[in-house]
Amino acid sequence: MGIMRKASMGLGGLALAGALVWALWPEPAAVDVGEVTRGPMQVSLLAEGVTRVREPYAITAPITGAVTRSPVDVGDAVTRGETVVAIMRPADPALMDARSRAQAEAAVAEAEAALRLAETRLARAESDLEHARTQFERGRALAERGTISQRMLEDLQAAHVAARQGLEAAHQELDLQRATLMRAQAQLMGPESEIAANGEPGECCLRILAPETGTVLEVADASARLVQAGAPLLSIGDVTDLEIELDLLSADAVRVPAGALAHVERWGGEGDLQARVRRVEPAAFTRVSALGIEEQRVRLRLDLLSPPEARPGLGDRYRVFVRLVLWEGEDVLQLPQAALFRHEGGWAVFRVEEGRARLTPVQIGRQAEGRAELAGGLEAGAGVVLFPPAALGDGDRVIPRGG
Repeated sequence: MGIMRKASMGLGGLALAGALVWALWPEPAAVDVGEVTRGPMQVSLLAEGVTRVREPYAITAPITGAVTRSPVDVGDAVTRGETVVAIMRPADPALMDARSRAQAEAAVAEAEAALRLAETRLARAESDLEHARTQFERGRALAERGTISQRMLEDLQAAHVAARQGLEAAHQELDLQRATLMRAQAQLMGPESEIAANGEPGECCLRILAPETGTVLEVADASARLVQAGAPLLSIGDVTDLEIELDLLSADAVRVPAGALAHVERWGGEGDLQARVRRVEPAAFTRVSALGIEEQRVRLRLDLLSPPEARPGLGDRYRVFVRLVLWEGEDVLQLPQAALFRHEGGWAVFRVEEGRARLTPVQIGRQAEGRAELAGGLEAGAGVVLFPPAALGDGDRVIPRGG
């Protein structure tokens, strides 16, 4: 009995020790497991841009004058050389102060007096010519009968010629004084004295025709107003010929190659549009961000590859979101970025091998959209721990979460 009791007590002690070891033995850590795979990969950059008409035409005032109310509105279609897009007329005269008006009125009175004097001189010249003509005819008849000498007849003829020339001079002086009076009266014209205000375009006004066929994009001011030469009136362009303008940080712009493909997303219509980078401008400019930080920005211009039928409703200066393709590959070894962590100045992952986590250094290439290009350290099909906890060590037991 003593031996049996001792044996049972030994077995009980062993069972208790085994249970205690089993209770204190660390359980496998439940982790999320990802996989190293091969497949297509794309590195892209998302940016916000605006659409622009490729070749807009800005129409300005060719002369200083008054422009009438705009005959066209934004969105109107115009035809080159046919559609009147603006009408200009002479500016109204300026208001005069009391002194200027008094001087102008005096000039009118002076011109009127000079005109009356010219009319009197004209009447006198007509009378002198009639008298000289009568004397010349009488002298010619007397000369034919030999009553007067030939020299006296010549004097009468010269007097007749001089009287005729005097009449012509009197007519010219009368015309001169009439013009002087009109000029003096013109000085009295004020803003209320518009010249041919109701005339048809072309009688007193300048008609500006559309320089190109397209659509009116902007009207500077639809109301009639006084403008200086060179003042903007309106702009027109072809809304079917659009490009996209982007502003990128200079650090991002250097990564974009000329000719890069781009996908236009969230433009308002169905599906994505295709575009291609035409130009990366060589000079940057400074822009202050909403946080007050000065940023060096670079402007990019993209050509829309999708036809106008694929982008109905898209117009000038519309906001769009563009995904620029910086690099892409068809068969790329890659793994989830969530498996990566820094280790001894490089990158590493925990490879899942026979239920244990094995610390494995890896070489990483490009990264994009939660994936990283794997340049070395693992092969396709290998399992890796995602979001490895800080307490996980090399060789620790792991079990897939939910497995």
